[in-house]
Amino acid sequence: MRHINSKVRFLDEAIRCTARPVSPRWPGLWYISSMEWRASHILVKSQDLARRLQQEIKQGARFEEMARRHSTCPSKSSGGDLGWFGEGKMVKAFEDAVRRHGVGSVTDPVATQFGYHIIKVTGKK
Repeated sequence: MRHINSKVRFLDEAIRCTARPVSPRWPGLWYISSMEWRASHILVKSQDLARRLQQEIKQGARFEEMARRHSTCPSKSSGGDLGWFGEGKMVKAFEDAVRRHGVGSVTDPVATQFGYHIIKVTGKK
């Protein structure tokens, strides 16, 4: 009987780690979230610069090289790669943009409190 109880406790803990409230209006209603994304970004201060870089990428410039040259984020040393992240780990505008785009696509500039991001979605699971 102890073996079953330990499995139930483990499952209960795993569900708590991936569960998210549906809404503050329904505090008892939760859903399981297991979506993860991988993305790279270029962070700049000006919207004009972000648009210019996006245009250069559309014309064939390598995203990773543009990130190394222009991004103000420490991730520039890895070509802008942010690695894998789950729901709620990035600011809302960033996460929303990643959700709307397919793997391999590059977003229009996304404004956040940090500046303007050009995001390349590199994975979903």
